[in-house]
Amino acid sequence: MKKLSVFNFITLNGYYKSLQGDIGWHQHGEEENAFSAENMKRENILVFGRVTYEMMAGFWPTPFAMERDPLTAAGMNNAEKIVFSKTMKKPEWNNTRLINEHAVEEMAKLKLSSSKDLTILGSGSLWPEFAKAGLIDEFSFMIDPVAISHGVPIFNGIDTMMKLKLTGTRTFKSGTVLMTYSRE
Repeated sequence: MKKLSVFNFITLNGYYKSLQGDIGWHQHGEEENAFSAENMKRENILVFGRVTYEMMAGFWPTPFAMERDPLTAAGMNNAEKIVFSKTMKKPEWNNTRLINEHAVEEMAKLKLSSSKDLTILGSGSLWPEFAKAGLIDEFSFMIDPVAISHGVPIFNGIDTMMKLKLTGTRTFKSGTVLMTYSRE
């Protein structure tokens, strides 16, 4: 069985986006860009909900993204991707497979049948459903040294206690801290 992990940026006060959906508070520096490029070498299947998918598909294939962060852009564009959406008709970003229904059941099948590990990027309304079903193996949170006044909590939608075990930390020069947890 392959591993399913979640990777998300959050504020110090635990929000992954503002109430309006803004993530402009997250800032990547050179060290964070190198970290992202290194992670792309793992060649995990990237998993998205529709909103995050559309944001990523609108950025990574652009000339600006290729100029700003060419290694991560190449990795994102070449990666195998899955988008879960009940409303999307056809994904436009290359190497993308669309799953329209039965998300939890389909993810359980993917974990059993996939030849690669799977990583959910962002997608804060998608991964809580997988977490409730016990499908998430690892959570990685890149905590930015910023607080915002109002936002959506990272564990929004989780209605039962999840016990987690800290398995790794990394501090970046910018003050951003990466914390990785596995389920107990």
